[in-house]
Amino acid sequence: MTYPLIVLPFVIATLVVTLCTVRRPAFGRRMLASTIAAVILVVLTAVFDNLMIAAGLFTYPTTHVSGIRIGLAPIEDFSYPLCAAFLVPALFTLIGRRPRKPRVT
Repeated sequence: MTYPLIVLPFVIATLVVTLCTVRRPAFGRRMLASTIAAVILVVLTAVFDNLMIAAGLFTYPTTHVSGIRIGLAPIEDFSYPLCAAFLVPALFTLIGRRPRKPRVT
């Protein structure tokens, strides 16, 4: 199995769960925060994955990656931090407690 196929279910799940939160309060603010977090995570992934691959800690077989790389890191490696930046807040929004309306007595 190739890495793009492994990544696909995570990307689809992230997209579906994130879209389920569109009608929840503060969607735009959450997307802005997720985008900022995603940029930071992608930069960190680019730096540290390249360092770890250069140090020989792990490799990616060329037959299992798409061939697109940022430095030494395959592009597929960047999907996990992107998914985390959007999926975790979306799940928190769906699972988290909603504010309760006060009871009228």
